[in-house]
Amino acid sequence: MTTTQTATLAARGSKALAIQVTAITFLALLVSAGLRSAPGVMMVPLGLHFGWDRATVSLTSAIGIFLYGLVGPFAAALMLSIGIRRTMMGGLALMAAGTLASHWMSQSWHYLLTWGVISGFGSGAVANVLGATVTNRWFAKRQGLVMGLFSASTATGSLVFLPFLAWLTRDGAWQPVVDTVGLASLIMIPLVLLLLPESPASRGIARFGEAPGTPPPPPRQASAMLALEALARASKSGTFWLLFGTFFVCGATTNGLVGTHLIAYCGDHGIAPVAAAGLLSTMGIFDLFGTTASGWLTDRFDPRRLLFVYYGLRGLSLIVLPFLDFGPIGLGVFAVFYGLDWIATVPPTLAIANRAFGEREAPIIFGWVVAGHQLGAACAALGAGLVRQEWGSYGPAFAGAGVLGLLAALAALALPHARAQLRPA
Repeated sequence: MTTTQTATLAARGSKALAIQVTAITFLALLVSAGLRSAPGVMMVPLGLHFGWDRATVSLTSAIGIFLYGLVGPFAAALMLSIGIRRTMMGGLALMAAGTLASHWMSQSWHYLLTWGVISGFGSGAVANVLGATVTNRWFAKRQGLVMGLFSASTATGSLVFLPFLAWLTRDGAWQPVVDTVGLASLIMIPLVLLLLPESPASRGIARFGEAPGTPPPPPRQASAMLALEALARASKSGTFWLLFGTFFVCGATTNGLVGTHLIAYCGDHGIAPVAAAGLLSTMGIFDLFGTTASGWLTDRFDPRRLLFVYYGLRGLSLIVLPFLDFGPIGLGVFAVFYGLDWIATVPPTLAIANRAFGEREAPIIFGWVVAGHQLGAACAALGAGLVRQEWGSYGPAFAGAGVLGLLAALAALALPHARAQLRPA
């Protein structure tokens, strides 16, 4: 066999395995995002069953969302040290344990512990940082496209499954949602164990698009300090704080506000939960196209300008929403438009992080940026609940989030276009 033939076979093997890894990672992110969206459909049933008010239920959602982001950089550090597969399986096990244990809850702090703390830690290990780590480890080319697919999976899991989860609560029962999410998490554990190789080097191949024989990076020691050291270095960079701030707005305007409260907001206008969940499902379907397209665009255009467009359009749409009549046409247009832009910000944000901090350090630093995303989501999840409780309407919360989107659009233009301005020590 000639050298050319050998290289061709190696490239085919690399591509096939990369597709397999992408598929398993996509499914894991789907389940994790589905777990984080489930409290949105459980909000009303839990209030009816236990008598908890909207702010109490929103607090657990906020804590779960916040931990989902806070765990990210530490999970990224573990993936670089003990491995992606072990970190994923540990996260999925915590997700299953936390959700299934909620069957026995009887007080609000039980809900906070299971769906807020335990599942928050678990889902944080199977989040956007996982997508960033897998992308950088397995792909030398098409990174924007792959990260777009992974980002789309998080939104798809959050939104597409909501009609089914809402249908499960049609009689006011929340337990079927617990069973569905918990069992889905359990099923993913053996799939990860059997079908997810640790790295291209473990199979004797190069990354997709990389020249055969390129040496893999050396492993790092497992330590939480790895995440903290990366944060200390990144915090000296204005690029980091701009990414952190814009992603804070991204989280506040997506899963924090819309993902958690849109069903309840529609309910205030007489729209049934299943129909409202259908709107979120429509967003998820269109996000699959929008975010994947965003990854393709990120490989070809200035990511700063993409972020300006995404945040600007998102802000304008949120400002308009409270003034709609909540009829099927208006809400349908909003769902399509907002879905295309739901989480399209992720591929360009990761691209800027890779350029600014280097591919080796970027997954951890991106994890801290995602922590900003989830901090924004947590603030919006709790804040919108308080606004609704005190003002009797979600309108001010949605309009205020729209203003934040416009500010984030302007901030995106201030991001530099430099490459690798910060390197790990």
